[in-house]
Amino acid sequence: MSKIEPSHRWLRPVVEYGPIAAFIIAFYIGDLFTATASIMVASILAIILSYAVERRIPMMPLITAGIIGIFGGLTLWLQDETFIKMKPTIIQLFIATILIGGLKLNRLMLKSLLKSGLHMTDEGWRVLTVRFALFFLLSAIINEVVWRTQSTELWVNFKVFGLTGLTVIFFITQLPMIKRFALEDNGEKNI
Repeated sequence: MSKIEPSHRWLRPVVEYGPIAAFIIAFYIGDLFTATASIMVASILAIILSYAVERRIPMMPLITAGIIGIFGGLTLWLQDETFIKMKPTIIQLFIATILIGGLKLNRLMLKSLLKSGLHMTDEGWRVLTVRFALFFLLSAIINEVVWRTQSTELWVNFKVFGLTGLTVIFFITQLPMIKRFALEDNGEKNI
């Protein structure tokens, strides 16, 4: 996995959050269908930008763009909001399945994604992987409840701000566990 050049540190936030920003802005300017078209276009542009700058395409934005393309396309083609509202559920279930499947195959997928930022024992990575998988499963359930019982505007705000906030809070609550399993610079467990 290549590291982002120091002069390209702006790229990751643009690729990850640019499509979401396009979605929320387009929703408030237009409607959910306008927002859906906007996030589809912004996701493709983010991948093109990533390739133009780094000469590689990041896997998660590519997978997310594919899912957005499918569910966004169905939303626009059938003029049915249901499909785009189910997208976060599908992505969260997909990630949880990959994390749990990796554990079953004795592969620490989360470690592969976050190893440059976190240095922990394999036991710590297993604990964190289970916790993240459960968090994504819970987030999928919450998304289903919100979109099925609340207004579209409330769901959009929950999707953009609520899920992001829950993710930040969840990660902060994991810091004591991450510290407990942290490795020192020489690779030994921190006590």
